[in-house]
Amino acid sequence: MNFDYSEEQQLLADSVRRFLDKEYDFESRKKIIAGAGWSEEVWAKFAEMGLSALPVSPDYGGFGGGAVDLMSVMEAFGEALVVEPLLPTLVAARLVGRAASDAQKKALLPAVAAGRLRLAFAASPKTNVVGAPAAHKLVCLLQGDLFIVDAAEVSMQAYRTIDNMLAAQIEFSPSKADLLAKDAGTAVEEALDFATALVCAEAVGAMKFACDTTLEYLKTRKQFGVPIGTFQALQHRIVDMFISHEQAKSMACLACSRVDSSEAPADRARAVSAAKIRIADAARHVSQESVQLHGGMGMSEELKVSHSFRRLTVLARQFGDADHHLQRFATL
Repeated sequence: MNFDYSEEQQLLADSVRRFLDKEYDFESRKKIIAGAGWSEEVWAKFAEMGLSALPVSPDYGGFGGGAVDLMSVMEAFGEALVVEPLLPTLVAARLVGRAASDAQKKALLPAVAAGRLRLAFAASPKTNVVGAPAAHKLVCLLQGDLFIVDAAEVSMQAYRTIDNMLAAQIEFSPSKADLLAKDAGTAVEEALDFATALVCAEAVGAMKFACDTTLEYLKTRKQFGVPIGTFQALQHRIVDMFISHEQAKSMACLACSRVDSSEAPADRARAVSAAKIRIADAARHVSQESVQLHGGMGMSEELKVSHSFRRLTVLARQFGDADHHLQRFATL
């Protein structure tokens, strides 16, 4: 299987990385987190670059891309530790695109593609939802049926996750919501596989940063008058980190590819669960090693690597931890 990005995918990834390097460095991110917790200006720039439109059907103002097209974007988001709620919006929009009526799609998806409408998905009427505080509407699952409700009609207690994402504990009543689809279990399962594959890609990006910054630290930090990277024991550990990253990237590529191409739901689910199992293990290994090899500094707020540790800890569990996906894989 060819895991190389196409020219268009690479150009988009380069464009996103240039913007993040220039406008979303670690200090800029800290200011965003200290403020509202996300930036409308950054969100508008993402929409201008076409990120919110990328997976939306061309019939509704999008580009019709898939998980593979978004993989490079999510890797860049993982490297920069982006807190803007793009993934929650795209997952909920995926559900609208798969399950809603044509009239509902026309009312919602063009606004998502243009960046004017932010969404989030709630898997039950009382649950914790990442991205909910920034969402205009919530797509909610209740007894197998999908509803959409204005965020203003939802009881919401906002909080920050340990990796500084905005989330909320929500409660909603179907009496205040509009029905999107009945018996939407198949669409929900597909959307969650789409989300899980992209979380894997985001984790790959966060691992890449952790590996690169740890390698740079080993080259510059001196002990006994020499860089600690010259110590063979530490060389072995950093090599193992890069191996974990490369294995995780291969599995993330496979998962995104299967989400886009598999006609059999079981084949897609097996690839996604296998990837999440490997990603969870690699995220734990890379994040913990990066902190340990930085010494006590690795857990300080001032170093980005400590924030990468937190993001990887969350991503390893988002949309199901390793135990969940091991059980799922075994039953497929």
